[in-house]
Parts: sequence; structure tokens; C-alpha cells
Amino acid sequence: MYEEEFAARLSQLRMKKGVSARDMSLSIGQNAGYINSIETGKSLPSMSGFFYICDYLGISPQDFFDTDADQPDKLRALVTNLKRLDEKQFNNISGIVDALTSNNRD
Repeated sequence: MYEEEFAARLSQLRMKKGVSARDMSLSIGQNAGYINSIETGKSLPSMSGFFYICDYLGISPQDFFDTDADQPDKLRALVTNLKRLDEKQFNNISGIVDALTSNNRD
């Protein structure tokens, strides 16, 4: 993921959470312009800063980089619940998902 994509992804996830860049910056213990400087491409977070960002957004670092996932927190919760199903339940849900996604392809 390139710096521009990183910035865009951060902005997308922050806006989905419904929080301003300033409030997010202050909530993770940074100066008021911290998130804005990342989103405008002026800087990148340190590794620990990145982990604070992910924690604040309620996602894993893997979720952050999964740009196909529009709602990574909900996707992770769904996968966690799917792992709890027995084989029959899992197959039923799988059939439903297959039917729903095939309708989207038409």
C-alpha cells in the first residue's frame, strides 16, 4: 500500500467512524493536527502510532490494509461468529451468501 492509499484508507475509516481528524488525534494522545498530517500525505505514523490508530478504529492492522472491506470491524465480527457454527449451520449460511453474491453479479 502506497502512502496515498494509506492516507485515503485512514480517511475512509475515520469518516465511517464519524469522528473528526482533530478529535481522533487528541483521542490517541497526539497533537490536534496529527491525523490531518497523515491524511494529507505530509507524514506517516510510526509503527506504534499505527497500532494506536487501529485500536482507536476498532480494527486490526490486517483489517486496515484490506481495502476491499468497507466495514472491517463488522466483517471480523462475522468471521468470528462463523467459526462458532457447526458444519450444517456453516453450509446453510454459505449457501445464503452464495445466493446473495450471485445476485449482485447479474
